[in-house]
Amino acid sequence: MHRAKLKPNGYASYVVSPRVDSIVVKRHALLGQHVNKGDSLVTLFSGEVASQQTEFRLAEAELKRLTKMTPGTVSKKQILTAKAEYEVAYSRLVAFGLSKQAITQTLTISPEKLGEYTLFAQTSGAVLTDNFAQGQRVDSGIELMLIADESALWVAAQLSSNQDRIINNGSTALLEVNGNRYQATVIQEAHTIDEQTRSRTVRLEVKNTQHSLHPGMFADVYFQFETEQAVLAVPENALTRSADGDWQLFVVDDDGGFAAQEVTLGRSFGDYREVFGIEAGLEVVTQGAFFIASQLAKGGFDPHNH
Repeated sequence: MHRAKLKPNGYASYVVSPRVDSIVVKRHALLGQHVNKGDSLVTLFSGEVASQQTEFRLAEAELKRLTKMTPGTVSKKQILTAKAEYEVAYSRLVAFGLSKQAITQTLTISPEKLGEYTLFAQTSGAVLTDNFAQGQRVDSGIELMLIADESALWVAAQLSSNQDRIINNGSTALLEVNGNRYQATVIQEAHTIDEQTRSRTVRLEVKNTQHSLHPGMFADVYFQFETEQAVLAVPENALTRSADGDWQLFVVDDDGGFAAQEVTLGRSFGDYREVFGIEAGLEVVTQGAFFIASQLAKGGFDPHNH
């Protein structure tokens, strides 16, 4: 078993941020709310946008004036220059994040509305964060909202660096969250070790069509492994050390008592360890093995009187 944390699907998430320094005028979506692609999220004001909108209006008016003039009274170069200035002004508004509709409306809105623009949802999903307040000044590039499609989430499982078992992409794992179980699929394994935790991360994806899972939840992950031949394996917590330092299991005998059986360890499979020296089908102690071993070491403990 490995501890893990649920995260938004990074390939289905969208960070909402202004492309120019702005002031928040009005929010249109709340934290946790589901929004559809194209919905209004937040309206902002920017002096730079207002200035560029004015330039665009002037460029559009000049181009319209020249194209309406009698042929021969204006040179082709003048028209081309006016058209180029119009296109430059238009492209700057696009670069500021204004939609085509908003740019078109720039030509007809009242002067006091210049500088206001709205950011829209580029994808459908839930509002996972909203890091702003109305009236707040925000810098360009700062995250205002995070929109994520929660129909499929990522699971970041931490594995010890000495866990040498290869976990292939596409392999399945059992995910347990608050007592409920889900099937997850491995989509990526990190090739670097975290310097602080000395662990490596395996990323899984879990379907969340019922929206019962949410980013930030913690989970237990049980990886499933395939081998070419049958493997006899027991839970790691069933293994203890004998008095002479060898590995042992406690087998339940016919009388219901416990008998120590020395074994040799093989490969590790998550929380299970391959063992040799014991027959398949025997019942072994998986809970409380350490207690039995410690009591036997103290003496006076009858493994048949439990």
